[in-house]
Amino acid sequence: MTIFANVTPRELGYYFPAEWERHSATWLSYPHNEASWPGKIHTIFPFYHRFIKELARKELVNINVTGKEMEDKVTLELQEAGVNMENIKLHRLATNDAWCRDHGPAFVIDPGAENPKAIVNWKYNGWGGKYPAELDTTIPQRVGKILGLPVFHPDIVMEGGSVDFNGKGTLLTTTSCLLHPNRNPDLNQQQIEKYLMDYYGVEQVIWLGEGIEGDDTDGHIDDLTRFVSEDTVVSMVEHHKSDANYIPLKENLSTLGKVKLINGKPLNIIELPMPEPMYYEGQRLPVSYANFYIANAGVMVPTYRCKQDSKAISILESCFTDRPVIGLDSVEIIWGLGSWHCLSQQEPETAGER
Repeated sequence: MTIFANVTPRELGYYFPAEWERHSATWLSYPHNEASWPGKIHTIFPFYHRFIKELARKELVNINVTGKEMEDKVTLELQEAGVNMENIKLHRLATNDAWCRDHGPAFVIDPGAENPKAIVNWKYNGWGGKYPAELDTTIPQRVGKILGLPVFHPDIVMEGGSVDFNGKGTLLTTTSCLLHPNRNPDLNQQQIEKYLMDYYGVEQVIWLGEGIEGDDTDGHIDDLTRFVSEDTVVSMVEHHKSDANYIPLKENLSTLGKVKLINGKPLNIIELPMPEPMYYEGQRLPVSYANFYIANAGVMVPTYRCKQDSKAISILESCFTDRPVIGLDSVEIIWGLGSWHCLSQQEPETAGER
């Protein structure tokens, strides 16, 4: 395994591809932390297994487990769920939690390089020290060793859910998360932007503002606004003026309306309605249709058993005409304060793997 020092992915020609580009695999960390779903973790598995089943129809699913006991248990449960086990690979990589979008390996590619795929090993501190992360933060380095891939070490905190990409040089993020003092207090916006450009291989960073109510990540972009093509985003909107999300989402929409892409063209913006508010034990949950995951087999969209579900799916079907849009019930999952995108991390396919 190569460990790059004193050189960035951008300098070597690597970049982070768009999520809709073909995957060689999806990486997951199997849920086991009862504190993330207090009193309810047993309710999530039928829905989580359905997610895995859909993924495994068209790509390899790499799942991190804590050890042999969990490996045996998960194997049996996935078999019983009718999952295509030929596309399941379990790795004994212990984690603190299941949110692989944030602690998993960030894969960058350079199709013309001797090593066409590499990993960026960002630090992970449990969303600003809110939760234990001593195991989670080791995952990218350990995956790099398993796969024999080069690894870059930016040596700053960054989470996969805080960024989104069009694969053509533009990155979306939020000031509320990346400039929060619980991440990288010694860095200003300009310095963080340079890290984004250098280690994700982008040329343009679009900064939005605040996140949605109930999001304990301090405002991840994957609950707000997502690229659906190189020049188009879907962005969450709240139509009830009395709702706490109304003003922040309206302000983000206004910011997007002023954006010019690298090619000088304006950004196409498609509005997605917010679901009805959800609460559990008095706590507002971060329900959002933007937390979809684009897999080879389809676009996995969280649904919340409310009237907006069908409208959101219809809108996303108009955006993704090359693969099905699949609504997956997220009512139990969201009690963990995240959904399908938060739980998954894609590994892009390179030419040699086809």
